Amino acid sequence: MTLTILTIGRFDFKLQHLLIIGILSLSFTTSFLIRSQAADYGFELNEFDPFFNFRATEFIVENGYAEYFDWHDNKSWYPEGRNVSNSQTMLHLTAAVTYQIFGGNSNLYDFTILFPVIFSSLTVVVIFALVRVIGGTTAGLFAALFYSISIPIAIRGTLGWFKSEPLGLFYGLLGVYLFLSGIQSKNKKIAISKLIVAGVIFAFGLGSWGGIQFFVIPLGMFILVLPFIRKDHTFIIWCIPVFVSSFLVTVLLFERPGTGFVFGLGGVSLIVPTLFLVVCIIIQKFSKIQNKTRNGLIFLFMIIIIGSIFLIINEEARILPLPSFRYLNAINPFLTTTVPLQDSIAEHATTTLSQSFFFHSILMIFAGLGIWIILSKKSDAISFVKNDMIIFSLIIGITGVYVASAFVRLEVFASISLIILASLGLSLLIKEIFDNKNIFEKFKTEKIIKISFLGAIIILLMMPLMYPNYNWVTGSKAPPTILNGGSKYSVSTDDWKESLEWIKNNTPEDSVVASWWDYGYWITTMSDRGTLNDNATINGTRIAKVAKTLLSPPDEAWNTLQKMGADYVLIFVAGQTSGTFNDAPLYVLNGGGDESKKQWFMRIAKEPADKYLHQDGSSGTDYFWNETLLGKVFPFSTLAYVDPRVTNSQSETYKPGFVPIYVKDIKYPTDGDGPFRLVHASPSFMNENQILIGVFVYEINDNYTP
Repeated sequence: MTLTILTIGRFDFKLQHLLIIGILSLSFTTSFLIRSQAADYGFELNEFDPFFNFRATEFIVENGYAEYFDWHDNKSWYPEGRNVSNSQTMLHLTAAVTYQIFGGNSNLYDFTILFPVIFSSLTVVVIFALVRVIGGTTAGLFAALFYSISIPIAIRGTLGWFKSEPLGLFYGLLGVYLFLSGIQSKNKKIAISKLIVAGVIFAFGLGSWGGIQFFVIPLGMFILVLPFIRKDHTFIIWCIPVFVSSFLVTVLLFERPGTGFVFGLGGVSLIVPTLFLVVCIIIQKFSKIQNKTRNGLIFLFMIIIIGSIFLIINEEARILPLPSFRYLNAINPFLTTTVPLQDSIAEHATTTLSQSFFFHSILMIFAGLGIWIILSKKSDAISFVKNDMIIFSLIIGITGVYVASAFVRLEVFASISLIILASLGLSLLIKEIFDNKNIFEKFKTEKIIKISFLGAIIILLMMPLMYPNYNWVTGSKAPPTILNGGSKYSVSTDDWKESLEWIKNNTPEDSVVASWWDYGYWITTMSDRGTLNDNATINGTRIAKVAKTLLSPPDEAWNTLQKMGADYVLIFVAGQTSGTFNDAPLYVLNGGGDESKKQWFMRIAKEPADKYLHQDGSSGTDYFWNETLLGKVFPFSTLAYVDPRVTNSQSETYKPGFVPIYVKDIKYPTDGDGPFRLVHASPSFMNENQILIGVFVYEINDNYTP
């Protein structure tokens, strides 16, 4: 009998409740600490998109909600601009509302830095509730602990990661929990309330992050099998349509995803299963007892065949609007894109086997164990888990791993799937071991065996957290991108912040800056200046034009930039010093700046790489350095090439395996009369720091005559 600690009315607060609160508190704290490690480098927003989201949230706080939906931002994608509300609307609205309620005396920038960590950590409670509905309290507690340390989820919810995923997962998982809880409820009034709220919350998730569309896949499949695994047909025939209707109606309220989702493949993926469920139940109702299942399966088979044929036809006819390539790629990981812009995005890279094993390692073992126990008819431990919850856990487990194979960003769904299965597996294993007395009948000391078993599990679970050099804890620790420019160096510098502040204070307010699209959000948010393109990638043609301009001869590039309305050009170079020559520092440049991205400039601009690069695919040719704008605005020149494998082996010309060494060389000085003038160089270049995070701002000389 469980010890009662406190009685409030009819509720008895027992020792087990205290244990649950303790484990959830531990999970929340662990999650918060792991995701806050970037504070060691600096308290800043991380990556690129968070700066746009901060700017949108700031606009709501300063101007109101109605103005936000009417806001056409003219500083982005100059001169066309963009409608900001056609983005992650719920992220901006939720951040603004929570700031106005809980922000207190904090400034909004600091609040948005903490926002993803708080919501990521709160999600451990949501995943606990979700898995508890599926497989009980013990499984739910394991899920909370696993979620707090899962590295694919942690790295997409760290300090400053004010992007879509943390809030999207919070809303999405909460919606799935309320849905499962609703269909499990025996009280119809409570059920209908939960299902309506589930639909609304689930739509909020989709309005925060488009990736929440993943959950539509397992939910649609689950609805398809419900008529065969649930006997309470009079209940599910109305509760499922209530949830789906609530969800789709709420989605229609948003500009994005809006009608494109509801009347596209996403909406159809829920509408068709719901119609099938209703019709299948009616068919089974009027079928003979012995034919009920057979008739339902025949109907399901027909739906699958017709649906498959329709999808093939729709690929060409486009009867239903198709989602963007990245969503289609999630459905079919074997799809390949011929769009270099999509390929250039790091988070769209295909997941490697080594990454998958690092991301999930021990979870794979317990997830496999969970599947084995679930499918084992001999196990008594699984008897308390309902059939529909068993089916749902298997569906979401398989689909999550499948979808994650498309690209790295979707590994969060593999993690969620494996967390659910691993939590079930571990809890069922413990139940099997501790409830089965026959296992220990040959042993004299049962307690020692049980303690040893628990110790072995704890050791296995701790290994990914304590592995030397690089583990699940250290793997999520990195400098905020604005402090190292997204380079490969784990340093914290003010180069970018100082340069963006310089632009804000030293250029006209109506200035337009041309740069690679990576830096667009930083420029509009931190410098309050217009940009030709930014991280939204909503105009691939414009990005390709900027890439081609950077690879053009300087006079031609000057003409193009004049026509595009640009006033300044911003270039970023990352590298490190490598000795001196005649008291001047030598540099190795390949640290993740524009010098490392120029290959993508060529692919996106559809320019032949061998015209600009040597056979190593990285070192610039003489043509690149002497005949292109990009080569000219890099304030460096090649001194020599050295062989890193052989001491004192160098060459004046490129040789395979040799690495170029650079010296400073400003081709367009501030007082020059050329097409461009260097008006600002960031501190690490001027101070000749060992690590170069070089941001260079060039003024376009309006008085130049080509």
